[in-house]
Amino acid sequence: MRNVVLIARRELLAMVGTMAGWVILAAVLAVDGLLFNSFALEGIRRSAEVLTRFFYFSSGTTMVAAIFVSMRLLAEERQAGTLPLLYASPVQDVDIVLGKFFAGLAFLCGVTLLTAYMPLLILIHGKVSFGHLAAGYLGLLLLASACVALGTFASALARTQIVAGILGGAMLVGLLVAWQLSRVAEPPFAGFFAALALHNLHFVPFQSGVVHLRDVAYYLLVTWVLLFAATRVVEARRWR
Repeated sequence: MRNVVLIARRELLAMVGTMAGWVILAAVLAVDGLLFNSFALEGIRRSAEVLTRFFYFSSGTTMVAAIFVSMRLLAEERQAGTLPLLYASPVQDVDIVLGKFFAGLAFLCGVTLLTAYMPLLILIHGKVSFGHLAAGYLGLLLLASACVALGTFASALARTQIVAGILGGAMLVGLLVAWQLSRVAEPPFAGFFAALALHNLHFVPFQSGVVHLRDVAYYLLVTWVLLFAATRVVEARRWR
């Protein structure tokens, strides 16, 4: 665990110390702010509906930001030629993957939580259910975890950051399109694709202020599977 913390701290400081990290932070806050003012408040009078719309749009920016944050995690090390230094250090492959993942997740969680002032603006003219607010942000953080894990897996596969970003984006789109496939497929495949989809079935309850154990378990399972796959890729590349 000590090695994981050291790698995560190093990676997190690298994110904060580069222009790319601040650009991602500014872009997420700007886009969320524009969407909140343009769509979340448009023609809506009930506070609960405003919150639901806010979390719906925020989930989109969270998924996109996760790909940009995570595409550099392992691909940058390989591109810069520093990955052999990590392999030569007394750390296990799982420590490398977890350290990188937790750094990306911590950065994205910080960015996501900085948007909290937006739904709190509802208090000026309405009321905010803090249970709804907590459920929505829990959903965003779980979604961020799954997407950062997906980006980490893509970054482990790719040799450059650009390829990692394209690969991660393609896999993300695939998991989102699964919901559309569920609408045209016949049973039992319809149920399978619906359960596999990253957003609709599993995130909609969170944005409405409802927490289901099955949805929490789904995002945690997706995170675990993708991190396990990323670790296997790193192990395989070590001996090439």
